[in-house]
Amino acid sequence: MKRIFLIVLDSFGIGEMPDAADYGDKGTNTLRSVSASACFHMPNMAKLGLFNIDGVDIAMKEEHPAAVTARMKEASKGKDTTIGHWEIAGIISEKPLPVYPDGFPKEILDSFCAMTGRGVLCNKPYSGTEVIKDYGDEHVKTGKLIVYTSADSVFQIAAHEDVVPVETLYEYCRMARKLLQGEHGVGRVIARPFVGESGNYTRTAKRHDFSLEPPGVTMLEQLSAAGRDVISIGKIQDIFVGKGITEYTYTKGNEEGIEKTLAYLEKDFEGLCFVNLVDYDMLYGHRNDIDGYAGALAYFDEKLPEIIGKMKEEDILMITADHGCDPGYTVSTDHSREYTPFLMYGKNVAPENLGTRDTFADIGATVLYYFGITPEFKGQSMLPRA
Repeated sequence: MKRIFLIVLDSFGIGEMPDAADYGDKGTNTLRSVSASACFHMPNMAKLGLFNIDGVDIAMKEEHPAAVTARMKEASKGKDTTIGHWEIAGIISEKPLPVYPDGFPKEILDSFCAMTGRGVLCNKPYSGTEVIKDYGDEHVKTGKLIVYTSADSVFQIAAHEDVVPVETLYEYCRMARKLLQGEHGVGRVIARPFVGESGNYTRTAKRHDFSLEPPGVTMLEQLSAAGRDVISIGKIQDIFVGKGITEYTYTKGNEEGIEKTLAYLEKDFEGLCFVNLVDYDMLYGHRNDIDGYAGALAYFDEKLPEIIGKMKEEDILMITADHGCDPGYTVSTDHSREYTPFLMYGKNVAPENLGTRDTFADIGATVLYYFGITPEFKGQSMLPRA
């Protein structure tokens, strides 16, 4: 029974891509920044071959790495979660998703207000924690929704749970998702509920993403169409709007994501378990928290032997990322245009350095190849032909 566990360490970039300057990201390197922290400790990832990947020069290379290694280049135009995951699954985006550095146009907000019956506040790029500090009181007083964006292609709606019940906020997001299509088809509409009193507002774990539907066929759809299981852990279900996913479970953070992965390692299924560990990006990268990021990586590394120890004879473990978010890059707190790592381990997988790959889609092609399925997208398998 063949199984693949594909784990995305959200935002774990390993160095700027050649076009990073075009995205305002010259000099970014998430791995290098976090490696400077006293909290950084990844001996198990080192044994797999993390430091053997092209361009990684922060530590001694493993003489005999246990995994296939590669540096992944993003072929798509963009550096966000949606485009990164889509490309892993086989979709290369020729155009970046729309962003709104000056806020959303009046016609969009007028339509949104008419749909919801509520006014809006803010309408500009903002830190998610700062926006509720600055607009929370007015929101609570007036009931107007806090609408904001970032450098990513997102339409975010923040609301206090006592003012707008969470399910109502989700319905407002569904309205926005229907509105934001075509020219204004942002990658994600995000519900950002918060609680607390004036001066002490905090976001809750009830965030929910409403993503744009993938514009083409993905490895997930090909796998499920062929009768394989496609299990989603974390926000994978939202990123792909459920397309091709046969079973899903949400998580409240990395620790729960890892525990649920360990639980699925003990279950019988044939197919893919696709995992997103979001804390690196959400809690640490965007907040320039180098020690927090490094500590979260160290925790994953500590759990890695347990993950590997539960693998069966035909199991394959893949570890990668979707973009960068360099916590040491003080020019910005946004995602960074970086190469990502790829590690592939299995009892029957011969270690090899595959250099730099042209697209994340090679990951999706590799997954399909393992199950004897021909990809309906660009991408080359990284498993040797029998």
